[in-house]
Amino acid sequence: MAVPAFAVCDLSPLSAAYARLAEALPDLRVTETTADTPLPTGEGWTGAAELAEGGPALDAFLGWDDEQIRRDYGRPGRPDVVASFGLHRYAWSACLLITLPWFLHRRVPRLPLDAVAVQRTEGRLAVRTGEFACLPGDPARGAPGATAVADEEALRAAVRDAVAGHLAPVLEGFRPRMRRGARALWGMAADEVTEGLWYLGHLLGEERRAKEEAAALLPGGTPPFTRSAGFRELTAPDGALLPTRDRASCCLYYTLRPDDTCVTCPRTGDAERVERLTTAR
Repeated sequence: MAVPAFAVCDLSPLSAAYARLAEALPDLRVTETTADTPLPTGEGWTGAAELAEGGPALDAFLGWDDEQIRRDYGRPGRPDVVASFGLHRYAWSACLLITLPWFLHRRVPRLPLDAVAVQRTEGRLAVRTGEFACLPGDPARGAPGATAVADEEALRAAVRDAVAGHLAPVLEGFRPRMRRGARALWGMAADEVTEGLWYLGHLLGEERRAKEEAAALLPGGTPPFTRSAGFRELTAPDGALLPTRDRASCCLYYTLRPDDTCVTCPRTGDAERVERLTTAR
């Protein structure tokens, strides 16, 4: 398959984090472009700005999810289910473009809509990096685009602002297809931030820290995010503590497989969670 030609920038203060992401998730590759180079187009690429417009580009983007649902489940998904799958798959990855550099290196990129594009069939993201926040002691504080903030809490605020700034117009582009209001969509955004960090933390051998960082990032009461990270523990029959979290949203997978829900789904009660988590140990 031909690869679109576009320039790749020299190593930036974010490149190491994106390289770790590719190592942990080989099916998701991130390429940085130069500040004066347009993001790739054609050959399956979709820009985040096109998703926010909610028009033909979003229709084509969701065609991938519609086809996957029909192929894997032997039945069509409701339009809102297709849209939910598509939004989850974009937002989960897009959030990691911001949260993983913060988690690994305490650097928070600001990624406007025109700075991100996705190629779904090849599992690729293109990102044009530039401005980022960091701590005063960061060696990269003198790099072009760097802004040093006061402390860890200010940096967490920068993460929330960067994620919200990127996702807000994307959520609006998806909202007419979702059967969900703004509050529910921002709850979904909190889920994507939390579960992306939790999963990558597990892959990188830092699950405990990832949970702690996500809980501090989303403690509740941080608009527009309508929910906290939601971590808690359940007790197994033998007294062992079982980690879980309460999702703010449902991915609607149950509409395709009614008897198969996520262990963190709002539809999954604690007794079933304990049983499934105990069996998985």
